[in-house]
Amino acid sequence: MFRTISARNFKSWKSLDSLALAPVTGFFGSNSSGKTSLLQILLLMKQTTAAADRRQVLNLGGDERSPISLGLVRDILFDHDMDASLELGYTWQPPSEFAVPDPTTEDATLFTASEVNFETKLAIKNGQLYVEGFRYGLDANEVVMNLSKAPSVRRNPEYDLRANIGGDPAYLKRVTGRSWPLPPPAKSYGFPDEAVGYYQNSGFVGVIELELENQFGDRTFYLGPLRSYPKREYHWQGLRPVDVGQSGERSIEALLASNLRGRTNTRGYDSRGHAKKRITVEEHVAAWLKDLELISEFKVQRISEETNLYRVLVRRAGSKVDVLLTDVGFGVSQILPVLVLLAYVPEGSTVLLEQPEIHLHPAVQAGLADVILEAADTRSLQVIVESHSEHLLRRLQRRVAERSADLDDIALYFCDHNGHESSANRLELNLLGEIENWPEGFFGDPFGETAAIVKAGLKQRLEIS
Repeated sequence: MFRTISARNFKSWKSLDSLALAPVTGFFGSNSSGKTSLLQILLLMKQTTAAADRRQVLNLGGDERSPISLGLVRDILFDHDMDASLELGYTWQPPSEFAVPDPTTEDATLFTASEVNFETKLAIKNGQLYVEGFRYGLDANEVVMNLSKAPSVRRNPEYDLRANIGGDPAYLKRVTGRSWPLPPPAKSYGFPDEAVGYYQNSGFVGVIELELENQFGDRTFYLGPLRSYPKREYHWQGLRPVDVGQSGERSIEALLASNLRGRTNTRGYDSRGHAKKRITVEEHVAAWLKDLELISEFKVQRISEETNLYRVLVRRAGSKVDVLLTDVGFGVSQILPVLVLLAYVPEGSTVLLEQPEIHLHPAVQAGLADVILEAADTRSLQVIVESHSEHLLRRLQRRVAERSADLDDIALYFCDHNGHESSANRLELNLLGEIENWPEGFFGDPFGETAAIVKAGLKQRLEIS
């Protein structure tokens, strides 16, 4: 689970210092307030880890496989200032205690860590990004790679490496011979091959780099705001997709693939921590759809044994007839990828949802909050939501007041832009579910609208009389 994110000079965020994240985190605010950029701080590193080119410092996207497209280097810099340094930082807890092997002793552990912190600092030369330095903090241990000679027209940058392990600030030992400088890092976070070759005891650094790639590549998932249209038929060749796709286009494939895993999910635990009942991902999604009162029955059905075509059948409440997904309200097909993703990804994952409430009735938007809380509780997911939904927020408040949601498991932020830079103010939620620092203009001005309606009505009555 991610604990914090940080940034300097990233888009509209001049300075973002250790923004705390919880199992359920919500970013709210007006349009262009910078809340989407908070998700992009995570997504930028995710798509960078997925890039094939290790010389690419940051993958700004642009191809169909990238979750986000950020344009040119100048487009991601605060005020488009090409002289500014870009800083990104992340803190996370691995699913289990992270053990780093001792490169000098077979089957021995150098140290363990329950939390990983990574910070990288980037600069621009001749329009290109280069790494000024990065740092991994692993509890009381750290590994740092810093620039020793800046790049020039004729010279590549040079770097040095140091590590403080077990209280020894000079842990790394150079091999005998000339002390060659290190070449640039791999991407914005990785150690070059020479980092192992130039030192006697640095073989562990690759394990640390791999932990970052696992956190962003294998444990972080994203669903965008614009979901794919439903189809009358779906084609499946037996493959197991990693997720549902950026637009939910692989949701049905994921459902079909999940049936191969059997009953992996549960909707709750007893007092001893045992699952009350194991269900399939498809059954989990169907149960959520019923809870949201969107449909009464849901199933994915093979059209015939001679084909790999499938169809999604649903049944409205009170009806006895199954109909295709395409023939019911658009909201069902739009929330389906959200539900599938939350039920399908591995337990302990982080799920980023951008405006999951689009095309949903207010009552369903509120119910979606319950789905998110359940996924965080029963599947140990971290769900980070960027939303405009007051109904979703109100349901979270209600569950805290009812004590069915733990106050410490929820972090809510109001994002604002003052005309120059963005800011994130944490909403102070108390045990009664009240927000003690409700921002002015948050979700518009409902009281002002009511007063205006009353005033207009009085005016008409006076004119009639």
